[in-house]
Amino acid sequence: IIDSSRSVRPSEFEQVKVFLAKVIEGLDVGPNATRVGVVNYASRVKNEVSLKTHRSKAGLVKAVTKIEPLSTGTMTGLAIQFALNVAFSEGEGARTKSQDISKVAIIVTDGRPQDNVKDVAQRARDAGIEIFAIGVGRVDMNTLKQMASDPLDEHVDYVESYSVIEKLTKKFQEAFCVSDLCATGDHDCEQVCISSPGSYKCACKDGFTLMDDGRSCSACSNSATDVVFLIDGSKSVRPENFELVKKWINQIVDKLDVADNKAHVGLVQYSSSVKQEFPLGRYNNKKDLKEAVKKMAYMERGTMTGQALRYLTDNSFTPSQGARPGVTKVGIVFTDGRSQDYIGDAAKKAKENGFKMYAVGVGNAVEDELKEIASEPTGEHYFYTADFKTMNQIAKKLQINICQEEDPCECDSLVKFQKKVEDALQALTKKHILYESVTKRIAALENKIV
Repeated sequence: IIDSSRSVRPSEFEQVKVFLAKVIEGLDVGPNATRVGVVNYASRVKNEVSLKTHRSKAGLVKAVTKIEPLSTGTMTGLAIQFALNVAFSEGEGARTKSQDISKVAIIVTDGRPQDNVKDVAQRARDAGIEIFAIGVGRVDMNTLKQMASDPLDEHVDYVESYSVIEKLTKKFQEAFCVSDLCATGDHDCEQVCISSPGSYKCACKDGFTLMDDGRSCSACSNSATDVVFLIDGSKSVRPENFELVKKWINQIVDKLDVADNKAHVGLVQYSSSVKQEFPLGRYNNKKDLKEAVKKMAYMERGTMTGQALRYLTDNSFTPSQGARPGVTKVGIVFTDGRSQDYIGDAAKKAKENGFKMYAVGVGNAVEDELKEIASEPTGEHYFYTADFKTMNQIAKKLQINICQEEDPCECDSLVKFQKKVEDALQALTKKHILYESVTKRIAALENKIV
């Protein structure tokens, strides 16, 4: 039961949906297992998802992502009454009392209700509904206690802001007795997660090799690549989120085979100006590289993404800055807002130079700009999330293909050489045939003379 009153901003409502999706991921969803419904409320109540609607986890999560805020008042009592009368009814997919199946309501709200909740919450609890109350920000704590089931310390939770609501995910996974860590998504395997009681191990798909970290997979870890991160350090990022960005960079570094003759990494930060934190090849082991990333200081000014892209093409990938000739070049651009300058020409030049460009956006980043930066196919090279807290999911999805591609020039040269040889052989054959023909004619003439 989620509050989408006008005090909940659109970006915050997106964070509530991420929280819902994560809780759902930890459930054994199915018609004969756990059924999930979602009630959305403000001044009115909307039944977004019935208990009978979705039989699979994927369909349920997809439906949650499409929920829109109602953006009016806060009628929490009305929402609980609706849940009692409608959402938990057999007509909407709830199972009969004789089946002895637990009924659980999780209420998320950030304000003081404009109606009475005490009596209706009591009726819901008397009907056998276990109520968890989650308060955010300036919520009225007394209201949460009036709604929640006993014991209150297990059923009432408070978080300072929507950006940290995800930290409650684990509590609800444990509350619903989930032990399959692969099913809950509470793991860091890049490709395949294999469950065991209370634990898990990682594996890779066919054609991939498990890296030394025990979770990353590589298609061809021996090939060399030059990777440069282009990181937005503008004031809209905020210091606490900038720390999350640095952790995200190091998540990707963990997936690379960093060594003198393998992956090299450079780091550039930009805001109103551009600052090279360190060039390619300065650090040739993960430990030193990650320490250098952690030391990056936040610039905190504007967002000149176009200027930063020009720096990438004109400086970062040049031999003087550590780039190696003939090695695959990968640029990873991160931003959290609209660029204050034109990016088109610089983005185009980067791709024309043969750089593989990834674009990652968070919060107010503009998807059209991300697509303009990203290499083709665009769907595989640009990523967006509403919240810095979910960036780790992008780190898992972002696959930097460091396989060395065949040099088409070498291939063309070989074909041309082969054709030359064939042409020369044909010419020689023709000459030989002509020579034999002339020899035979001379011999015939000589015979006639004799």
